[in-house]
Amino acid sequence: MSRLRIEASTPLCLLQDAGRFGVRHLGVTQGGAADWCSASWANWMLGNRLDVPVIEITLGGFAVVAEDDCLLALAGADLGAQIDGQPLAPWRSFKLGKGQKLLFTQPLLGARAYLAAPGGFEAPKVLGSSATVVREAFGGLDGLGLPLAKGAALSYRGESLSLREVPLALRLDLKSNAPLDLVLGAQIGQFSGQSLFDAFNSAWTLDSRADRMGIRLLGKALEYQGQPMISEGIPLGAVQVPPDGQPIVLLNDRQTIGGYPRLGALTPLALARLAQCLPGAQVRLRPVVQEVAHCEHIKYLQRFSNS
Repeated sequence: MSRLRIEASTPLCLLQDAGRFGVRHLGVTQGGAADWCSASWANWMLGNRLDVPVIEITLGGFAVVAEDDCLLALAGADLGAQIDGQPLAPWRSFKLGKGQKLLFTQPLLGARAYLAAPGGFEAPKVLGSSATVVREAFGGLDGLGLPLAKGAALSYRGESLSLREVPLALRLDLKSNAPLDLVLGAQIGQFSGQSLFDAFNSAWTLDSRADRMGIRLLGKALEYQGQPMISEGIPLGAVQVPPDGQPIVLLNDRQTIGGYPRLGALTPLALARLAQCLPGAQVRLRPVVQEVAHCEHIKYLQRFSNS
C-alpha cells in the first residue's frame, strides 16, 4: 500500500468517483466528479478503470506529501500545481518522490483539477459508490461525506505504469466559448416566444451563488406560461426556471425531485465544460435533439478505448 498525506485542504476538495446510481428512488442523489471528462482522463493515464475514486480539487488550496515514491496523474484545470516549487502542467502522469510536496495554488485556467493514483484511492463504498455528497453525509474517506482534511492519509494499492500524457486533441478545451448544448425538455413549449429567443440568443452570466448542487444563470428573465407543475424527477444538467425567471443548472449533488419548469437538460459534455467555468464567466445555450446529443456522447466515450 502507498500513501499520500494531506498537508492542506479546503471544504471544496473532495473524493469523487463516477457517482452513485440506482438510488434516486430513496431520495439519494448521485454525486460524482463534476467534470467527468477530466476525472476519466486522469484515471485513463494510469490504466485505471474510468470510474475509480479520484481527488476533485476545486479552486486550489490543496497539498499532499508523498510517503512513498509514486506515479500519479493530473487532468482538468490548471490550478497552479507545483512539486517542491516547480510548476506541474495538467493532462499528464508524473512522478512524486518520497517526501516531495504537491501543491495546488489558485486557478490559472478552469476551476476543477483531478488527481488520480494507480488503482484509485481507497475508500469505503456507500450504496455502491465512494462519491462524496456532503449534504447527505455519504462517501469520502470515512464514508460519512466529509471533505478531505489536513492530516488525513490517501491510500492506494495499484501498480505504477510508465509516464503518459493525454493528446492535445483529446483534452477538454477549457478555453472554448462554444455554446453549451441543451436537450429540449417537456415544458419547452410553455415558455413565451420572447423567452425562448432570449434563452438561446443571449449570453448568461454565472452567478457567484454556485456549488455542486447547481449554478444560477443571470440574464434576461424567462417567462413560463404553463400551469403549475407537480414535482417530478430531475436529471443531471436540468435547467430549471424558478419564478424569478433566472435559470438554474442542476449539478451532481442536486435534489432528486423538483417542481419548477425546465428548458431541458445540458448534455454530459456541456456539463463537463460548465463545471470548469468560474463565477462571472459568460455562457450561451444551444438547443439540440436527444438523438444528436446521444451520438455525440457515444463518440466521445469511444476516445478512451481508441486512444
